[in-house]
Amino acid sequence: MIESSLPKHVAIIMDGNGRWAKRRGLPRVAGHKAGMNNLKTIALAANDLHIKALTVYAFSTENWRRPQQEVQFLMNLPVDFFGSFMPDIQAHNVRILITGFWQQLPSKTRQVCQRAVAETAANTGMILNFAFNYGGRSDILQAVQRICQDCQNQTLSPDQISEATFARYLKSAQLQDLQDPDLLIRTSGEERMSNFYLWELAYAELVFVPEMWPDYSPTNLQRDLQVFQHRNRRFGGL
Repeated sequence: MIESSLPKHVAIIMDGNGRWAKRRGLPRVAGHKAGMNNLKTIALAANDLHIKALTVYAFSTENWRRPQQEVQFLMNLPVDFFGSFMPDIQAHNVRILITGFWQQLPSKTRQVCQRAVAETAANTGMILNFAFNYGGRSDILQAVQRICQDCQNQTLSPDQISEATFARYLKSAQLQDLQDPDLLIRTSGEERMSNFYLWELAYAELVFVPEMWPDYSPTNLQRDLQVFQHRNRRFGGL
């Protein structure tokens, strides 16, 4: 695989955990647990392939509608994930970022995420970015509100608002030049965006695959990266 033609930023919608569990006669939370463990495998595989940023859609703003027991389990997953995976994260020089609406998270979840970000802030390897309690429409709406406020405060004028300016108001701006994914992978056979990175994915290559997330392997990742390498990205040109 030619490294120079690999995507710099890969985003994954980790779909199918619940269905994976149901097919095995297990509760849905068992699928989320298996999905968390698989994320460790895929994150290390992406790091080994020299992907610069990996963003995973871990919890959407719509997921609060799920049964309370499942939501509580999902809120505890960061505690388990960082508790068991932090030694590997540090050993591989991975930097953790969280993109989402922090204020709505339970305090324990929020504190664990903030600690992971702080403890890896000096790492210079792959960015592992969690879209956690994230929604694309809410992100864009909040960006518009902040821009209006800055215009009202006269720290920004309307003629200064460009695509680049607008992007700086989005939550993903912390990724700087890696803000926009080059490739989006969605597992489980579903073919929709589900309110994820609606601005940032404007020119991403989209790959929808049949594997449920807990079954998605490093071999599958390499296959999908090869699909990307054979795409002709013209960005509206010829």
